Amino acid sequence: MKRGADVGRLRRVIAQNVRRLRKAQGFSQEGFADACGLHRTYIGAIERAERNVSVDNIERMADALGLEGWELLRSSAT
Repeated sequence: MKRGADVGRLRRVIAQNVRRLRKAQGFSQEGFADACGLHRTYIGAIERAERNVSVDNIERMADALGLEGWELLRSSAT
């Protein structure tokens, strides 16, 4: 496993994608959390890259955004 700067890189990619895509679709954090069936503070922690997100929750967020889960993992998700 790599250490240093690469640790958490994918977590940061997910955080950036979730925030950008949520805002682009006009969701508040609370509205997005409701659409995902998750708690607002959990969504905030994901967007700050503080939480290690499970595959199940990636799928829930992607569904709410109308995406496939893998799209949240791409460095340039649209």
